[in-house]
Amino acid sequence: MNWDQVEGKWKQSKGKFREKCGKLTDDDIEVIAGKRDQLVGRLQERYGIAREEAEKQADAFVAGLNEEERRERAASSRH
Repeated sequence: MNWDQVEGKWKQSKGKFREKCGKLTDDDIEVIAGKRDQLVGRLQERYGIAREEAEKQADAFVAGLNEEERRERAASSRH
């Protein structure tokens, strides 16, 4: 999944992201709306981290979504 796909599936993904980043408010989640730059900025602001670290965390989140999606497909193909 790339960032365009994350943006398109944000309604499904935002709950997972809310669990992972508890310092983000509901307003933050709505503003982010699946946009990488918005997410990176909010992570920097709320967690007081450098841009590079915020980018790593944002990209790790998408990588986790990719892995979860692969597992779900594999599980459904076995049934």
